[in-house]
Amino acid sequence: MNQTAKSQWKTLDRFVEINSHWVKLIAEHLETTEGQIVEYWRVERADSVVILTIQAEKFLFPPLMYRPGVAEATLDFPGGRVSAEATPADEVTAILKKELGVTESAIARIQPINTVGWAINSSFSNQKLYGFVAQLHPTATVNPELIGAAYPVTPDGIRDLLKNLTCLQCRALLLEWQNQINFRF
Repeated sequence: MNQTAKSQWKTLDRFVEINSHWVKLIAEHLETTEGQIVEYWRVERADSVVILTIQAEKFLFPPLMYRPGVAEATLDFPGGRVSAEATPADEVTAILKKELGVTESAIARIQPINTVGWAINSSFSNQKLYGFVAQLHPTATVNPELIGAAYPVTPDGIRDLLKNLTCLQCRALLLEWQNQINFRF
């Protein structure tokens, strides 16, 4: 893609900036390439990691978690934010430990689904999404109290899973993984 200076909008001023541990909210006046002045709101957030966790040919999910943005508990693959000091790959084992109680020794293999972060909402947010597949050893112990759901890693299992998986990030990574050529353990 050929990017030129003409393709950039000019920031005229920032009239709101609210910082918290989770998000920075920014409001600015921008000048478009056509010279129009627009008020624009955006957020800056840490990147996300989502992990398709497989053991004995089943996807494992933590218990449903309440999501304030949609005001309901949802089915989601294990996931979390990337701290400023870490890479997305660095976060995988910590997330699996926190959400599924899985120790590093229980993980047979970790493989990235995407090596370049995907923009979650490039118009509104700087946040990127990174996906991984974690294959657990078949005999590794996973605390059943930390398993909210399990779906077979089969075409029928994935179809059933897609009926219940409303998280767009989780769906995108699952479908990307499914479509990658020769991506099997």
